Amino acid sequence: MHTSRAVAVAAALLLSGGLAGCSGSPDSLWPSFGGGSNSAGQSAIPPSEGEIAGQPLIDSTAAPPILGSTNFSSPGASQGEPTGTAVGQRVIQLRGELQNLDSRIGQHNARLQELRALTAGNAQRYHSTVAAITARLQLGTTPGNPVVINQWNAAQADLDRLSSDISALNGLSNRVAEDAGMAEFLLDSARATYGLAGAIDEDHRQLGILEDETNRSLVLIQRLLGELSNDITRQTAYVANERARLTNLSNGIKHGEILGEPLAAAAAPAAPARQTAAGALSIGGKPLVVIRFDKSNVDYEQSLYTALSRALESRPEARFDVVSVAPATGSPAEMRRSQTQSRQNAEGVMAAIADMGLPASRLSISSTTSGDVSINEVRVYMR
Repeated sequence: MHTSRAVAVAAALLLSGGLAGCSGSPDSLWPSFGGGSNSAGQSAIPPSEGEIAGQPLIDSTAAPPILGSTNFSSPGASQGEPTGTAVGQRVIQLRGELQNLDSRIGQHNARLQELRALTAGNAQRYHSTVAAITARLQLGTTPGNPVVINQWNAAQADLDRLSSDISALNGLSNRVAEDAGMAEFLLDSARATYGLAGAIDEDHRQLGILEDETNRSLVLIQRLLGELSNDITRQTAYVANERARLTNLSNGIKHGEILGEPLAAAAAPAAPARQTAAGALSIGGKPLVVIRFDKSNVDYEQSLYTALSRALESRPEARFDVVSVAPATGSPAEMRRSQTQSRQNAEGVMAAIADMGLPASRLSISSTTSGDVSINEVRVYMR
């Protein structure tokens, strides 16, 4: 299986000293991941032995965040008897506006509970699908398995629904914020009404009740806004992390096995890169990984992932330079062909690292030639 070979290669790298390099294998290139592999003629691929062996012990999916559970219900404004004064009329007007506000709070609360239930359902469906994908990949399956691709597409659709849920929560939050402004206006208006001439004691008594009820509604709205903000923040972070996870899973589907957690999970925010001369980093230190392209197709992803993940464990802020190295021998035409091919190899390695979840801002690519190599190499340096 690919997993056994990858583990053996990684162990050999460790024994050879600091994961200094990896050699190639004759496996064919993995198919590109996308809808093109999902044709009816390919859907009958039988499961591998690993797929039918049972569920794995490890589930690398992250549980969705717990959303708020508060029900925001206002008891409503109390009724008051007309006093026949101008101030009494103003109190009746303000009470009507408060009743409308409390009605909108009820509508906002109903919408919030609806969105929470919808989000929970989408998250549960997404979580189950990703768990199924992860199970297949941890046990080992056929590269580019169209059944797993279908599952990945379903997970992507569920994640898009979760993004739509966040947009709906944001829209609801905006409407609640508008009502918070309305509640503050009503509270100020009630307090200003005390200064109007022609009031009787009953007017001021009803004004006091109205002021208290408006303040209560304002506090309720502010709590509603707070929970909405927390829900949105948690869901936004969750969806962003899961997009990185899906990218990592898509890379695993190409190979029929999971490489591990996205590298971004181990990477800390990097400091701004310092300007250096071109090629300076490629000759100034020992490479973290050397990939020798001595065969038409080289299986290096698992060993490369292992080296990068361990490097990030020790230096989470690290950056990496991908350097193509072509032999400085042969005719000018041969050297040009070799340099072109070496550059393409480096671009493939860089794309593989990006698929593993490391941000592109943490990577750079360059090319050089060397009289010390006889075949094209790609070297990865850490800085």
